[in-house]
Amino acid sequence: MNRHSIPIIRTEPQVAAAVNHCDQQQLFTRQGPVRPPAGAPNVLLVMLDDVGFGASSAFGGPCRTPTAERLAADGVKYTRFHTTALCSPTRAATLTGRNHHSVGMGVISEMASAAPGYNGTRPDSAATVARVLQGNGYATGAFGKMHQTPTWEVTEAGPFDRWPGREGFDKFYGFLGAEADQFTPVLYEDYTVVDLPRSPQEGYHLSEDLVDRALQWIEGVSTMDPDKPWFCYLPFGACHAPLQVPDRYLDKYRGEFDHGWDRQREITLDRQKQLGVVAPETVLAPWCGDLPHWDSLSADRKKVSARLMELYAAFLEHTDDQVGRMTDRLREGGMLDNTLVIYMLGDNGASAEGGFEGSFNYLAGLNGYQQTTTEVLERFDELGTPTSYPHYPAAWAQALDTPYQWAKQVASHYGGTRNGLIMHWPNGITETGGVRNQWHHCVDITPTILEAAGIPAPHTVDGVPQKPMEGVAMNYSFNDPAGEERHTTQYFEIFGNRGIYDHGWTAVTAHRAPWLMAARDLELPSMDEDRWELYDTTTDWSQACDLADVYPDKLEKLKQKFLVEAARYQVLPLDDRTVARHATPESRPPHPLRGRQTITLYPHMNGLVEKAAPSFFNRSYTITAYLDTAGRPCEGMLVGLGGRFGGFALYVLDSLPTFCYNFSGGGRTYLRGTDPLTAGTREVSVEFVYDGGGIGKGGTAILSVNGVEAARERIEQTTRAIFSMNEQLDVGVNRGSPVSEEFADRGRFAFDGRLTRVRIDLPDGGHGVNADERRRIALATH
Repeated sequence: MNRHSIPIIRTEPQVAAAVNHCDQQQLFTRQGPVRPPAGAPNVLLVMLDDVGFGASSAFGGPCRTPTAERLAADGVKYTRFHTTALCSPTRAATLTGRNHHSVGMGVISEMASAAPGYNGTRPDSAATVARVLQGNGYATGAFGKMHQTPTWEVTEAGPFDRWPGREGFDKFYGFLGAEADQFTPVLYEDYTVVDLPRSPQEGYHLSEDLVDRALQWIEGVSTMDPDKPWFCYLPFGACHAPLQVPDRYLDKYRGEFDHGWDRQREITLDRQKQLGVVAPETVLAPWCGDLPHWDSLSADRKKVSARLMELYAAFLEHTDDQVGRMTDRLREGGMLDNTLVIYMLGDNGASAEGGFEGSFNYLAGLNGYQQTTTEVLERFDELGTPTSYPHYPAAWAQALDTPYQWAKQVASHYGGTRNGLIMHWPNGITETGGVRNQWHHCVDITPTILEAAGIPAPHTVDGVPQKPMEGVAMNYSFNDPAGEERHTTQYFEIFGNRGIYDHGWTAVTAHRAPWLMAARDLELPSMDEDRWELYDTTTDWSQACDLADVYPDKLEKLKQKFLVEAARYQVLPLDDRTVARHATPESRPPHPLRGRQTITLYPHMNGLVEKAAPSFFNRSYTITAYLDTAGRPCEGMLVGLGGRFGGFALYVLDSLPTFCYNFSGGGRTYLRGTDPLTAGTREVSVEFVYDGGGIGKGGTAILSVNGVEAARERIEQTTRAIFSMNEQLDVGVNRGSPVSEEFADRGRFAFDGRLTRVRIDLPDGGHGVNADERRRIALATH
């Protein structure tokens, strides 16, 4: 049996349904190729990243989103729609119709561990909606951020079962990890890394590129087979940090946030009441106690904080404009009327991961180097441009989640889980322009798509029996604003933040603040010590009035119900750790290079994402490039990891061998040979000798040519744990942003001599510092 054949046959003349047959010929009947039922719509699923409920103007927020407003006016918007509170889990639940722990995605894929609910690997028993639609005659394409592929499988060796191309998508163009530089992302087309169509200097921006590619694919499918419906999944990298926008958007919001986050919450709530997206009696939920109020800030902090929020608003408006460009083209092509547009304004609440002061390079914060307002002011005019990697202060997340409390990661409260949702389908939604107050969750998206297409959920896919859908279809509410809601119970859990919704009541406990992502896990309280809160959301829209002391019996019943649901959906054992999930070898996910002391890489390879590459942190190493100059002047990249905001590169510039170490906390160290490479040059190497004694310490770097020392420099500090979320270990070429600005204007900077291979030597066999220090690293960094 071929596991990749399509197990689909027609069971009725007008209905295609997935059954237990794996014969490629079943794609065709006597009448022709398998088709979905007559009138099945196209489906455009748009997902924005890190957008809180109170961000978009369509839901009362300060960020102008005219496309969302227009689609809502001609469709409907859902005011009580929920996500999981984190990126990968929401995507997994949305695309499978099962809860995130049920499909192994209890946390982001980079933090996968051995527990079934957290192993980062979707089981074959939970096929994606793309796979089901594909098998029933749809064309399927994904363009953007996936964040579902296990990091240890993102190599030339695969396996490729969890890549988009084998999760049901005919076409994929985008990135596989958590985030990407908007100006210099590393992108895949299907299984291969590709060059960007333009440079940042030529006006490249990722969001625009994704829409260009999605439209090209749709128009190609529709041209060649006009009767074939398509499913287009468009998950933008925006508005996840870094907050980077085209030049023409940089000044769109100048001065509009000088009033600060406290006042913004009040303004937003007033607008939300006017729009009817919250109940008239709604009050602001309590402020998160650790976050500063605007009036307590210095003038400099206000200046930086306001500017960072201006960039976020411009970022969201720019992204919404790209959605508008997409839907306008569909309208012009006559496709929009029978396209179900599902516009998810966020995969979780607004992000509080920028820390208390925000940052110029928020990757520094993920390594535990908190940037100060003074440091940001020094490069104030660069914010939002390609030379910045900024994020706003955590308190803005509280404002962007108005009227709720908390933010992304906090799966207990609605600030982390409630997001705006818009449905637009002229052929299927006739009662337009209103709101829908039925309670729903992202696990309901797949059942909704299947019901709209007239396709039943399959019992088997590729010969594998399927788990029942755990979500419910929302279609009953399309034309019945008063329809009785059908999703009545739902658990939540991320990093020990947990809660349950049950027939209007919520019991919740916020265990871990999201701005403590890089904090020591051992400083957290025991989960047994967490205080639970109780809210009646039928009368208290924003979870503002805690009734735990008034109805203790009700609270205890809901806490017990949470445990029942947690046991049912693989949430147990509860795990509140972030980086310490990998504190011991037994708890770490597989690594393709684990234990190897010598690794040889070649310039024809795709490159290695950082999580699949050798670890260069807190350790000694040697990198050797084998080359032939043929006696001619040469230049270009030999090997590099990371980019402008942290990393290293061994390269040749004007025939001089050079090594640059870019410390994520700020500052570059250069080693440069004084003699040009000659015809006799065969090896260029750099050896780094780590001081030891802890994490992020310094060491000595030695640059050599043909085994003879050419330069030696001290590197006082090294990056603790991560250079980048998206850049790669590349050989012979520079993909992504440049480690050094001295080759920033040279594009791919491909080595123009002959580079045969690069060898990496790790004297400790891939383990770095000793076991005690490894544990300290896991506890102290992200």
